[in-house]
Amino acid sequence: MKIILVVLLSLISIHLFAQADHPQIPKTGANINSFIPKGWKVIYKVKGDLNKDNVPDEAIIIQNTNPKNIIKNGSMGGNKLNVNPRMLLVLFKTPGQYQLQAQNTRFIPTENDTVSTCLADPLQETGAIMIKNGTLILSYQYWLSCGSYEVSNLDYTFRFQNQKMELIGFDISSYSRSSGEETITSLNFSTRKKSETSGGNMFSDKTNKPKTVWKKFNWGKLFTLEEMTKELSQKLSEM
Repeated sequence: MKIILVVLLSLISIHLFAQADHPQIPKTGANINSFIPKGWKVIYKVKGDLNKDNVPDEAIIIQNTNPKNIIKNGSMGGNKLNVNPRMLLVLFKTPGQYQLQAQNTRFIPTENDTVSTCLADPLQETGAIMIKNGTLILSYQYWLSCGSYEVSNLDYTFRFQNQKMELIGFDISSYSRSSGEETITSLNFSTRKKSETSGGNMFSDKTNKPKTVWKKFNWGKLFTLEEMTKELSQKLSEM
């Protein structure tokens, strides 16, 4: 009987932690705190009008604080990796309350990565989110302290249209920390046009001779913020 009780308590504990990593977010709330699950915290927040009603909306990135998601990294001198999940929430301000417009957990990188243990927090250097000209811009930077000199900056632009937060733009710029060579690619999903810039150099005015080529590209439907995944992001980076 005692063994069965221990097993049941273990299963309950696992279930509770699973719930903590994938919490249910309410559809409406009186304030921002109404949308933050127990054990989670706000790490980035931005305010601005996203639905053109002249009322400031908010976008926040929250992170779980579950200690079980902080693990020892044996390959880096025993330091710890924080792999607590993060979530992006887009909240529209309405009379007397906030409304959850969109959310995503599959697309927001964790602070550390168990595979690429030399990877810095992708959100730390960019500030993660901003609202500009009525659009939401989500920004990542991929910077490795070992194994690669390349630095990549990725910007995803979402606009509220068709009653959804749709991806309308993607920009990726990469440069080498050793040579300074830089390339930039920009995709406009509204016009289906892509610009590719090469020949740039961040370290030398003499060799900095960027050239931009415009192309058309085929793309199906516009993806929403809630549909974004790491796999889709990888596909965009390879276009």
